[in-house]
Amino acid sequence: MSDDASTPADGADDAAAPAAPAAPAEPAEPTGLAAQPNPHAESVRTLATAMAKIAVPAALVTIAVAAVIATLVAGTAGLYGALVGGAVALASSLATIGLMRLSADFPVMLVMAVALGGYAFKLVILLVVMLLLRDVDALHNLSVGLTLLATVMVWAGAEVVGFRRTNLPTIVPN
Repeated sequence: MSDDASTPADGADDAAAPAAPAAPAEPAEPTGLAAQPNPHAESVRTLATAMAKIAVPAALVTIAVAAVIATLVAGTAGLYGALVGGAVALASSLATIGLMRLSADFPVMLVMAVALGGYAFKLVILLVVMLLLRDVDALHNLSVGLTLLATVMVWAGAEVVGFRRTNLPTIVPN
C-alpha cells in the first residue's frame, strides 16, 4: 500500500509543478530587485557629494589665491591667466564628479574603468587646452599653468579628505 500512497502523492506533486512555472515568479524578482536601492550606487553618489563639498571650496580658495599672486607678479595678464587656468581645472574636476554620478549604477568594475578612463581623458584634454592657450597674448602662460596645476592638486587632495570623512567601506558586500 505504501506504493499506492506514494503514487498519488507523486502525481499530485507532478500536477502542482507545472502550475508553479506558469506563475510569473521570475519576472517579479527582477522587478523587485530593480525597485530596491543599489548599495554600490548609493555609496558612489555619497562619495561624490562628500568629495564635491570639500573640493569645490578648496579649489575656489586656490584659484583666488593664485589670481592675487599672479596679478601681483604679472599684472592683468596674470590675473586673466590665473582665472582661465582655474576655470579649466575646476571644470575638469567637476567633470570627474559628474562621471562618478553617471556611472554609479554600472557594475563595480565598469565604474573603475570609467574612473580611470576619465582621468586619462582629463589629462589629455588639459594638455590640449594648455597647448591651445599658450599663444593667447592676453594670458600669462605661467599663471595659467601654475593655477591649473595647483587647483587640480588641491582638488585631488580634497577628494581624499572627502573620501576619508565619509567612513564608507572600501569593499561593499553584495
